[in-house]
Order: sequence, then structure tokens, then C-alpha cells
Amino acid sequence: MTPRPALQPASPRNATRRFVGATSGCVLAFLLIGAPAIRGQPVQDFSIRPERTQWMETSRYHEVVDHLARAAALHPRMHLTTFGYTNEGRALPLLVVGPAEPAGATAEAVRNTDALRIYIKGNIHAGEVAGKEALLRFVRTVVLEQDHPWSRDWILLLGPIYNADGNERLDLRNRPRQHGPLAGMGTRPNAQGLDLNRDQMKLDSPEARSFAALLTDWDPHVVIDLHVTNGSRHAYHLTYAPGLHPATPASTDRWLRQELLPAVTQAMEDRWGWHVWHYGNVMNVAGVRGWWTFDHRPRFVTNYAGIRNRVSILSEAYSYLSFEDRVLATERFVDEILAFLHPRQAEVRALVDDAVARDASGLPGTRLPLRASLPAQPSEADILMGSVSEEIHPFSGEIILLRDDRIELERMPAAVAFEPTEWETAPRAYVLGADAGILAERLRAHGIQVEPLPATGWRGAAQIFRVDAVQTSPQPFQRRTTQEVDGLWQEPTTLEISGGGWRVPVDQPLGRLAVLLMEPRADDGFVAWGFLESWLNHGRPLPFWREP
Repeated sequence: MTPRPALQPASPRNATRRFVGATSGCVLAFLLIGAPAIRGQPVQDFSIRPERTQWMETSRYHEVVDHLARAAALHPRMHLTTFGYTNEGRALPLLVVGPAEPAGATAEAVRNTDALRIYIKGNIHAGEVAGKEALLRFVRTVVLEQDHPWSRDWILLLGPIYNADGNERLDLRNRPRQHGPLAGMGTRPNAQGLDLNRDQMKLDSPEARSFAALLTDWDPHVVIDLHVTNGSRHAYHLTYAPGLHPATPASTDRWLRQELLPAVTQAMEDRWGWHVWHYGNVMNVAGVRGWWTFDHRPRFVTNYAGIRNRVSILSEAYSYLSFEDRVLATERFVDEILAFLHPRQAEVRALVDDAVARDASGLPGTRLPLRASLPAQPSEADILMGSVSEEIHPFSGEIILLRDDRIELERMPAAVAFEPTEWETAPRAYVLGADAGILAERLRAHGIQVEPLPATGWRGAAQIFRVDAVQTSPQPFQRRTTQEVDGLWQEPTTLEISGGGWRVPVDQPLGRLAVLLMEPRADDGFVAWGFLESWLNHGRPLPFWREP
């Protein structure tokens, strides 16, 4: 779908005022002057810190947890639990919305229902706080409307504050050009200094391991990850992306690109006069000025969820909207996604379940892309370019930027999907030697089925990977030494293994994730992240093989 400007673009500030007058004003008045009892209790003050501080401050960790706890106490279908811990030991809250009784809000009970399960995450980068605040407002709406269909007709799993440690590291100069919150916001990395949106394959952070376990235990069909964008000064209020790795099931990718995302794009424009489109930045790539999307590798949460066969959506509110409008853009985008999904719940479940079933029964022998690149000659689209005005931060004295309403339509190449550049045929299984225990542990942390080899040993046909060359990065990235190998799988030979080890079958629900982790040429797998450094640097054969 080619984006197009509205005939009379709505001012974000004016649109906000119209919304507040029509809806939020009623809610805030309701909160301030009192309201009828809910479940026999008076309604408490459910305003959030940004609203109480005229959008100067963002919510702290304890306020988020308190907001969720009070909501769960007031609503019969809200139940607060946790799904893991941060590096500094903060529990990661998860609000489960939908089960009528607390006993039905366990991971096992939720997984066994026929309901569509939707997970929405905020604050993976703790300077990008719009998703956190939008989810708290969303929770408030559902509390005040006790029979809201969003709480009645499916299972919502809400995690507003993923990078909880980073959230508490406030600084006025985090994301310095962003227009608020002016009293400071948290950091991009977690307490280890890791970017949590680069950690989903290597699982070096407790947060990423907790998220992988959540996907396995709670098994959501839909994953929505809420961010704030950086980069180009465009005119979109929000940009989005499906999972971008080309190993994402074609049926899921097609449905998102041809059904959900165009419908939500049109709904945002029709209902609010606000513009949204595929995530990208205006850059020169190989001498071509165009709109280029971001990375395809599954280290990113939405790409990772896509290769786990989920319906996965990235949300990026525009950085130079006001803080209030970034929250509002995120809130509206989530609302429109849910409105689109609501009558299509059976269709979405079938889409995900069919993809899982195909992998569990027939992935061996399938060709999967290991590497990808942006197309050399993408098709053209009309891109909405915008401008900003400069203001002075009242406390730091530095320049901050605010979107204005000038829109210029520029036609340019627009690359919003990746093309495979290297393929590999999925084997029947991978066989790991006893010295590959770190790989077996990480595979299990992802939720991948790993079988111990018989105590009597293992014998069978197997392929050995011949390493021809190794390239090692001179500088660490995300605290790892990254590597790339050239080489080939050899013809099958009879292999005998004794002394322990593991077998990783590929015909399983997470088979394609196993392939992208295990294949030596995959650009985001164990080899790429340096897990095999001690083998490769000393010329030792890799400690795993393939059953052809």
C-alpha cells in the first residue's frame, strides 16, 4: 500500500485536544471527582505520572507495578503475575487479562484455552517510554469499562516495563533530541549494558531468557513490541514492521502485509487523520537515496517472534512528536490492531497453528534462508517527509525537536522487506557432542526440544562441516566477539559418538529457530555470536553434526 497524505493533515496537538475533550477528559474527570463502585470498591486515582506532571515525567517501576496491582484488584478478569527477572533482580510484571478466575490465569491454563492469545510489550529501550505509558492507559480503560470486549473475548498478556533496570536510570540527556519527558527518561541498554533488542538469539541477559520462556510457556499467537523511532525527519506519526527475516512463514508475512497492516494504516488515517507506514529511514544505500527498513536478523524481538511462527508487529512512534502524542499514537495503533483482530480471532489462530503444525511434521528437507539483504532495486513509493521546529530544553538548555505539520510527498525507492541471499536445506536433526553443552543449554532456554543421546552411544549417518576460513571481528559487539565462517557440509559418513551428547530434531514447532541457531553460515546463530570461538580459533572441528 502506498502512503498518501490526507487532504488537510491534522495537527497532532489539535488532534490530541479533540481526543482529550471527547474521551480522556471524561476519564480524568471520572478519576478526580469520584465514580461508581467497581466490584463494591470505590475507584482509585488511576491517572499515570505523565498526566499528573503535565507530561514532564515518566512512570517509575514501582508505579507501574502498583498500577497493575490495583487494576487486578478491581477487575474480575485481570490477574497480575511475573514472567522473570531483570539483571538487578526486579520482577518482570505480566498482567493476564481475560480468564474469569485466578486459577485460569496460569501459563498452562491459558495455553489450553481456545482463546486467541496476544502479548504486548513496552519499554524494551527505557528511553522509549511511550509504549509503557500507553499500556498503563489501556489497562485503565479496561478497568473503567468492566465488560470491555478486550478483556472478555481473548487473552491479553501485558508487559509494560521490560527493561525495568534501565527505566530507573533517569537522565535528562538520554535520547537528547527527543521532545520529552523533560524530567528525564531511562537508558537504552539494561543494567549489563546490553541492548535487549539485540539479545534474542544469544540470550545473554536474564530479560531475554525470561522473554523466550514467556513465549514457550504462555504461547501467544500475536506479539506486539512498542518502541519510539530514531532517525529521519519524516511525517509519519508512527511506523511499523512485521517480522522481517525471510524465514518467517510466507503465509504469516503475506497476511500481515496484505491484510492487517494496510487495514490499520487506513483506519488510523480515516479515524484520526494520522499517518502510519512501514518502518524505515531515508538513506543512501549503494548510491541510491530511498526509504530503507531496518535489520532482518532474529536478534530483534519482532523478527525472532516471526521465526517462531507468531504474528509479530513492531510499533515505532515518531521520536519528535510531543511525549503526549507519542503515547497517543501508540495507544491508537494498538487499539486499531485489536479492532482488526477481534472479528478474525479464529483466522489468526488457524494461521499460527497451521505454521506450527507444518514445521512440527515436515520441516526437514525444506530450504530455509540463512542470510538476506535489502533489494538492489526496490519498487518506488510516495514517502511523507516532514520537518521539525527547534526548542530549548528548559532544564538542560540543549536543543530538542518537535514535529510540525508540514508534509512533503517525495517519490523514492522504498525497501520494506528483505530478500534471501543464501539458503540451506533443513536436516533431520543436529547431533551435538558432549563438549557442546553450552549450545544444548541455550537451545533449551529458547524452548527448543533437545534429547540426550543414549548412554550406550550414538551411531548413524552424519555430515561434518568443513571450515575453510574464519573471520573474527576486531571489536566486541554486545560484549561478544562475532565471527563468520566460510565452508560447506560434507557428504554423509558414518559417525559414532560415545560419552554423552544431544540430538536436536528439526521436525518440531521451533525447528526453523533451531536451524537458524545451529547452521554455521546463518548470520545470527551460535557461530555468528562467537559461541564456537574456542573451536574456530584453534582449528578444531565443530562439536556438532547433521543427520541428513
